[in-house]
Amino acid sequence: MALGALLGAAVTACSGPPPKSALTGVGTAAPARPSGPQRGFTLVASGDVIPYPTIMKQAQQDAGGGSAHDFRKLLAGVQPVVSAADIALCHMETPYGEPDGPFTGYPTFVSPPQVAEALKDTGYDSCSTASNHTLDAGAAGIRRTLDTMDRARLRHVGSARSAQEASKPALLRAGSATVAQLSYTYGTNGIPLPEGMPWAVNRIDPDRILADARAARRDGADVVVLSVHWGTEWQEEPDRMQLDLADRLTRSRSGGRPDIDLVIGTHNHVPQAYEKVNGTWVVHGLGDQVAGVMQDPRGNHGSIARFTFEPPREEGQRWTVKKAEFIPQMTDRGPPWRVVNLGEALRRDPGRKDYRRVRDGIRKAVLSRGAAADGLTMADR
Repeated sequence: MALGALLGAAVTACSGPPPKSALTGVGTAAPARPSGPQRGFTLVASGDVIPYPTIMKQAQQDAGGGSAHDFRKLLAGVQPVVSAADIALCHMETPYGEPDGPFTGYPTFVSPPQVAEALKDTGYDSCSTASNHTLDAGAAGIRRTLDTMDRARLRHVGSARSAQEASKPALLRAGSATVAQLSYTYGTNGIPLPEGMPWAVNRIDPDRILADARAARRDGADVVVLSVHWGTEWQEEPDRMQLDLADRLTRSRSGGRPDIDLVIGTHNHVPQAYEKVNGTWVVHGLGDQVAGVMQDPRGNHGSIARFTFEPPREEGQRWTVKKAEFIPQMTDRGPPWRVVNLGEALRRDPGRKDYRRVRDGIRKAVLSRGAAADGLTMADR
């Protein structure tokens, strides 16, 4: 497979202990460590944001009509969970267009740039951008997408506007830890990399992923999170490529600790299993967070992963997950279309059999590889 490079922006914390990590500044050096006792952190991650025309139409209606789009109401149902985390990671699968369009859906997506503002307002800090749709709008689409995210103060990793940008790791501060996010995709739907831009989007290559993870460690990362776009669409069971790659990556160690501390999967459109592989949590597939009318209603089902990390007892040892949770969510077709935290919704209205049926299906998929025995629990808030 073609090799990609890591995109991102290092971020530093503002002074004081904000309720959520403050992400400012750009560079490859790790943020300065806070003084005092070591503090843990919570990290949440959610699935693909891939707005189909039905979702774009809803955003237009929520903005009052015309050419404007407002995606904030769509995401309001998960805002409490996302904003409460120290670090929140999303997956922006599609490129952005100009503010007034034109916008397109499947098979070649161009999405309204107002999505970025909504993601930031919901509480997301950084988004992976390496996907099979990254090149749908060519180099211009990458540039528009990343420019828009920069203006929204939303970090990004997985695609790049320049070789220099592609060479920088993404470093975020949470608690006492520096967290690195990496992002790669299995392919780009056959669309070739733009001429002269071999670094435009990161492609899955195990050796390159591990090299980038080790580089992130050298740049000061205490925790390395891998966002990976992989798997077989509409299949709840992880495929052989996912299983083999997860095993290889989580087995790799340097200096006595794993090179990768958490694996977060996207792409397949339906919820897949969480499991511990070689002592490291792997989320094979989060499902979609924002989609729309698709060939299968499961394309609007997903989970939000939440991991609570605690610091090591000794410097240089691994940060460990002391609590692993998942929160079932779906996009309710309404009208209006809205992303719903199913646990919270069922606490308010236990009689919603449709919500209960979807929640139970998500739970079955997430726990299908025995994660409950390793301590994974379902949460509702």
